[in-house]
Parts: sequence; structure tokens; C-alpha cells
Amino acid sequence: MSTFDDLDAFVSARRQAGLALSPDGARLVTTVAELSPDATSYVSAVWEVDPTGEAPARRLTRSAAGESSAAFTPDGDLLFTSRRPDPGAKEPDGEPAALWVLPLRGGEARPVLTCGDGVASFDVARDSGRVVVVTSVPVGPTPEKPADVPDGEETPADAAGALRAARKKAGVTALLHERFPVRFWDHDLGPGRPQLRVHDPLDGERLDPATTVIDPTEARQRLREYAVSPDGAAVAVAVDVRDPSDPAAVRVRVELRRGDDVEVVADEPAIDGSEGADHERPTITPDGRWLLWIRERHARPGRAPAHTLLARPLDGGGTVTVLDEGRLTVQSVVGSAEPDVVLVTADEQGHCPVFRLSITDGGLTRLTGSGAYTDVVASPEGGAVYAMRSAIDTAPTPVRLDPRTPDQDPAVLRGATEIDPIPGTLTEVTATGEDGAPLRAWLALPEGAGPHPLLLWIHGGPFGSWNAWTWRWNPWTATARGYAVLLPDPRLSTGYGQDFLDVSTGAWGGLPYTDLMALTDATTARPDVDASRTAAMGGSFGGYMANWVAGHTDRFRAIVTHASIWHLDGFVGTTDGSYHWVRQWGDPIVDRDRYDEHSPHRWASEITTPMLVIHGDKDYRVPIGEGLRLWYDLQRHGRVGDVSQFLYFPDENHWVLRPGDAKLWYSTVFAFLAHHVLGQDWVRPELV
Repeated sequence: MSTFDDLDAFVSARRQAGLALSPDGARLVTTVAELSPDATSYVSAVWEVDPTGEAPARRLTRSAAGESSAAFTPDGDLLFTSRRPDPGAKEPDGEPAALWVLPLRGGEARPVLTCGDGVASFDVARDSGRVVVVTSVPVGPTPEKPADVPDGEETPADAAGALRAARKKAGVTALLHERFPVRFWDHDLGPGRPQLRVHDPLDGERLDPATTVIDPTEARQRLREYAVSPDGAAVAVAVDVRDPSDPAAVRVRVELRRGDDVEVVADEPAIDGSEGADHERPTITPDGRWLLWIRERHARPGRAPAHTLLARPLDGGGTVTVLDEGRLTVQSVVGSAEPDVVLVTADEQGHCPVFRLSITDGGLTRLTGSGAYTDVVASPEGGAVYAMRSAIDTAPTPVRLDPRTPDQDPAVLRGATEIDPIPGTLTEVTATGEDGAPLRAWLALPEGAGPHPLLLWIHGGPFGSWNAWTWRWNPWTATARGYAVLLPDPRLSTGYGQDFLDVSTGAWGGLPYTDLMALTDATTARPDVDASRTAAMGGSFGGYMANWVAGHTDRFRAIVTHASIWHLDGFVGTTDGSYHWVRQWGDPIVDRDRYDEHSPHRWASEITTPMLVIHGDKDYRVPIGEGLRLWYDLQRHGRVGDVSQFLYFPDENHWVLRPGDAKLWYSTVFAFLAHHVLGQDWVRPELV
């Protein structure tokens, strides 16, 4: 038994994410999640990684509540967030999340800030050590803090604590909304409003009260992202604002805040027939010279979102275009030690490389040849770049890059994840779309000559790509059971140019479907793949495509559809960000043809393939109504209702995150496939 054929071992594997580098470049830390003692959840801790790659990773923090979001102060102390109880509290309850410090020169970790409904995120100014914290506070005016509350400390006597306690005492969970939206992914918006606070550097036992408080202009408006200047005097924020073209829509703009001064850097409403754009993901370079951000144009039928990277001097001046619209689908932008240079990650042909990008002339150098990179950080002296690298066949692990060498293989550092070798090999499949466009996919093959049964796995998004490791849809759990797994990038996948996205925006049932079939045909033509034993699977947009496949072909023996879109109009009207999809599809009240043409539910009576429907009740991106309607229609109109199944997770969201539920997800999927694809007797998974 290995990590991949033993599901207990698979869900027990440590998972690392995120990187933070000390100001002197000598210390590198990451956050590692592992099973709790009772194996019912994951608990994270901060680990240190040797930047030279010589010493093994070592654990720095430990508590039942876990720790996350690490960052260093200029003095080298390590800040992190945790819900662990304050050792000095009379009645510690471990909530809400507080900011803690682990001193460089030794000693126990201690809390340095509690605020509002807890510390949601934070950052530290590189040079001054000012600390920027995001929390939430009650809607409406905040009363003054009682005089007996020490500086830098908040108690249940403050407004957030008082509201929280009063709601709990009264048994109230209701939220009163006045504007759309009301939810986001897997949580409700409210009852508080987001707030960003700037604190002076840590000097003593606690952080002093905030010197600057940044509130969105509207209640429950979301602060998307933020960036702090090296001296801590300026904070760039991306924030939701109302779009005048649609009272139920929001757009994102970038503001630059200096104390009470507010400068709107970029704002682009959709007015007078324009499509509008979001301006988001601000970045300030380490030398404080440049403010950069991404302009993402709003989609419309036949035109996908497209990224433009913009910049302007932080102290004022004209905006310059660093990357033209649609040149890359940018995933991240971080500062470099080199003046006028940033490091960018972007999807490209089944990878997500790191690029060196000149702000002044747009010169672009791809630094990595393969893999997908996240959490990029540059050393302050400019001699190295660190990142998390993963690939379809490689779990995320920290690596070190040279900041200038093109297409390099990075030096692998010693991380905390320990798993067995993957059970199989990875290759590529190519095909041609019906319009002549080149297509490609990854193919994970099990050991042995085959022919192997085939699983077609369709990614979500829709704007995404199979280019990185995933714990949720891990193909090697399937190859360990003898399946070949096809991971295609059909139309709407990122990394293949803007035309690859535009042509199918608002037309999901067209070229994306024929692309999938073309890549499946190319794969089943291989002698090591068994064309007579195949299944199709997908989640989110991939679930939409799985449903579309079910209604348009009988070539597969089984279909698994997870968190899937079934009734297109119903989905667009109930998802957490309806306006995003209305831009792509049009108004379902007055623009029916596109919805009717591309909604999978209209082909319910054509489905002859057994289906496993999976959905979580806390999924606000694709609400549970989609899964319930699909299941009802299969029972009523389909011809496979008696052999289909519905796996329902009352407490999971768009993803299945709890280790026990994740294990059950895999167990049920493989039992369903074994029965319908391999012809084995049905064996009901334990515990359901």
C-alpha cells in the first residue's frame, strides 16, 4: 500500500502552502497542514525551510487551534495568526483569530493584537515594520472603546464583541441586506463590514492602536486585496464598488490610501455601452517606486475576460501599460530586488511559469521551463527567488531560482511533504479541434502495458488549466487503481491565447464539448488505452461539461458530476456573483436563446449513462439547487434514474475539505466506477 492506493495515507499526507522570507534573506517559512489528533480536520502550523536546501524542514509552532499567515518584521520576529487561546486571558476561548509573534531571539509565542471579529489577514511594511491588518466590525458607527481597556487590546466590551455576544445570547443568526451580493463562495457576507487598520511597528508586548483605519464606502463591501508601501505610509487597496450600469452588480477599483487621503487610482464602470473592467491585485515594488495592478476587462458573449498589467509611479504620474491586454492570463505579480523589474506567474501551455518582466520596456523572460509556481518571493539582495513549485506529477514543494536564467530547473529545497513515488507516468496527448485549432492534454498512465480503462477528467473554471498538483482531484489515486486519466485543456482553458477563450465565452456547449471528444478520440486510439471502458468526470464548470456530455453522447460507461451546473438560468440567478455570469451570458430575462441553447437540463431525457451526482449544501458558488434539480430530473425524465446515485455533503462547500469526507468522496467515486466501468459488483462504501 502506498500514499495513493491507501486513502488513509493519502488524506494524512502533509500539505504545504505559502512562503515568507525574512528581511535578511536567511530564513524561509511555510505553512503546513496535517491531520488533527482525532483525524477529523486539518490543523496548520508554521515550519522553517532551509534556503540553502541542506537542512530538513523543522516545525516552529504547535497548538490545537493551528497557525497560519506568517510574515517577518524588519527585526526578524515572526508574526502569524492563530485562534489559540491567549495564555493571559481569564476565560480563554481561542476565538477570534489574533495576531501572535514568535521572537527571533527566543521565548514563547505571545499575542500582540486582537481586534474586531478577528484578524482575517495581515501584512508588514518591509522597511518600517508597520503592520496592516484586515478585520471586520459592526455595520454602523463604532462606539468609543471603554477607558479601562488597555491600549492595543480589545475585549467583548468593544462594538464587535458586544454585537457578537448579543446575537449569540438572543439566538440570532439572521442577516439584513440592502444590496446584492449576500454571499461569497462558502460564507455569508455580514453582519460586520471589512476594515483595514494600520498599526505602528511592534515595540513592546502589544501593537499600539491603529493609526489609520480604512473603511469601505458601503456596508459589507469587500476589500479584495491590498499592498503596503515599504515605509508603511501608503496602502493600495482593491475594493468592490457599485456599477452604475447594473444595481445588482459590483466592479473592483484600486485606491491609494495615505492616512485619511484617498486617491482613486483606477476605476472603470460599464457606462455608455462600454464593457467595463475590474482593477485589482495591487502590488507595490520593494523599493517603493511603482504601484502595479491588473485590469481585467469584463466579459460579454464572445469576449472572455482579458488581463492588462498596468503601473504608475507610487508618488504620482501617468499610468503605463506593462503587459498588453490578453498577452498573458496573469496569476500573480510580486516585486523584485532589481529596480523596475517584477516577477509574474501566468498559465502557459499546461504550465504556470515564473516570468521576469521589465516595467519600463515590457521585456519578458520565462525563468522556468516546466511546472506551476505560486508564492513567489525575491531575496532582498537579489541573488535568489523562492517559490512553491508543483506539477501534475509533483506535490507543492519549495524551490530556489536564479532571478535571470531562462527556462531553468530550480533547486528543490527540503520541504515538509513526504509522499511515495507516483504510481505511473505522465505524457501528453494532442489533437485538432473541429475549427483547426491545436489542442493538448496531460495523460496520466498507470504502470503496465494495458490497455487501461480511461477516465476523462474535466477541469473547472471555466478559465483554468490542468497544470498543477491537486489534492482534491488527484489523478494518481486513479492510476493506482489501474485507470488512465486524461486531463484535457479544451476551449476556455487559460495559457493558449485570448482567442482560445473568446470564441467559447457564452457558448460552453459548442467547441469545449467537441474539443473534449477530439482529445478523447486521440487518447482511445492509443494501444495502451481501452476505448470500451471509459468514464467522464468533472467539477464546477467541469461538472457542467460532464452534464453536457451525458446528454449528447452514450460513449461513456459512467459519468461523475460534482458541484455542477445543470439549469443555466437557475445557476446564474442564485450563484454568489450573478453579475459575473450575466456579463458572459446576457440577461436571462430578455436574452433567452443563449441560455436555452446551452443549458444541459434540456437534454435530460437523452441521458442513458449512469451518473453519480455529488454536491455540498454549503456551496454558494454553484448552489445546492443545481444538484437537487439534476437529481430530480434524472429520476423523473432520465432513463438511468434507477442506476444513478446522489452523494450529498450537508456540511461541505464547493470543495470537499474535511479529511473524512474527502476519503469518502474518493471511495464512493471509485466504487461507482468499479461497478459501471470495470463491471464489478457494487460495493457500498462504509459509513454511508
